[in-house]
Amino acid sequence: MPDAGLARQSTVYRAGTLGRRPAVPTDFAELERRAKRASSAEAWAYVAGGAGEGRTMRHNREAFDRWAIVPRMATGAAGRDLSIELLGTRLPSPLLLAPVGAGALMGRDSDLAIAAGAAATGTPYIFSNQGCNPMEESAAAMGDTPRWFQLYWSKDERLVDSLIARAERIGAGALVVTLDTTVLGWRPQDLNLGSLPFAKGLGIAQYTSDPVFREIVAERAGLPRERPKVTLGAIRALLAMSRNHPGSFWDNLRSPIPRASVETFLDIYSNPSLTWEQLAGLKQRTNLPIVLKGILTSDDARRALEIGVDAIVVSNHGGRQVDNAIASLDALAEIRAALGPAPTLLFDSGIRSGADVFTALAVGADAVLLGRPHLYGFVLAGAHGVAEVISNVIAELDLTMALTGARTIAEITRDLVRERR
Repeated sequence: MPDAGLARQSTVYRAGTLGRRPAVPTDFAELERRAKRASSAEAWAYVAGGAGEGRTMRHNREAFDRWAIVPRMATGAAGRDLSIELLGTRLPSPLLLAPVGAGALMGRDSDLAIAAGAAATGTPYIFSNQGCNPMEESAAAMGDTPRWFQLYWSKDERLVDSLIARAERIGAGALVVTLDTTVLGWRPQDLNLGSLPFAKGLGIAQYTSDPVFREIVAERAGLPRERPKVTLGAIRALLAMSRNHPGSFWDNLRSPIPRASVETFLDIYSNPSLTWEQLAGLKQRTNLPIVLKGILTSDDARRALEIGVDAIVVSNHGGRQVDNAIASLDALAEIRAALGPAPTLLFDSGIRSGADVFTALAVGADAVLLGRPHLYGFVLAGAHGVAEVISNVIAELDLTMALTGARTIAEITRDLVRERR
């Protein structure tokens, strides 16, 4: 995408002469403010909230503030090339969309809209294991645009194999195993509202669309279980489960399956007993490239490489799992310094702008994942909003490259940033 920044600026300014302003703000602060106004309290708590006192989220941003970009003059950096080679696929930029669970809190068919917005810009999307649309439907919405699949390792190995097989059939370019959410972190914003989307059947579409999961539910549905006390809240929960489950609302309302599906999901969705030995065996279960997400130490990164994974995502889950954890950018710097240039390192947590993408690449990332901002674009303007957010981030990255003398992504090197002490 040559001169992506100038082209984006021209589009916005030309529309401005006709009295049209961008539907999606071009800066993160205003994007976040408008998205909050457009969201319910429950949606905002889940999407924007973090673990504990929110210190890890603050650490992520403070880490970016400690790095300063060093512009270079008269470099003749015209016609930048933002494309990269990642896991054997040529991509138009070093940007991928991170998996975000329960996106339908922000609007119906969230995964389909995000997939369409990603496809409009040629940007890969990592389908969430906790998505609100089956991966097959999201893949259809992306056409030929690359897609990956995030895997939460279930307690049921049959389900793990079934999800992997489906990811292979939709042409996923990689399997992204998320390691840092074997249990949910302490999230006060959700807890204070008593709000967990999965308990209402939201964010479990990969499961209710899975034949193995449905078999497990059918096995459990016939078991005796405690009937909940009839309260207004319980009735609302039952209505939500029936509405979010595949099929007819009225049929679901009369069936035990929606409730059994939610209970089964909550019991088995993730495996706290997951070990490195199990991860090492994944190579025998799929031919897909394997990416481990949630690595924050050089020791864990070395262990991952020793078992043969293809890439690592340095991530603290956007500050949503452990309060007062190390900033992902600090971890990235340490891991790249310890492991050298060879391993493929992706970065996640705290990216808000094209300048942030530039900084992460200079510190040591090969590519980055964009999380909350694309969901904010979705709540404001659907698929178009997602595409607008992506376009803005890429435009700023391109202009930052032009102003620092980097013609290609490979030329974004450590000497173009300085760490403030």
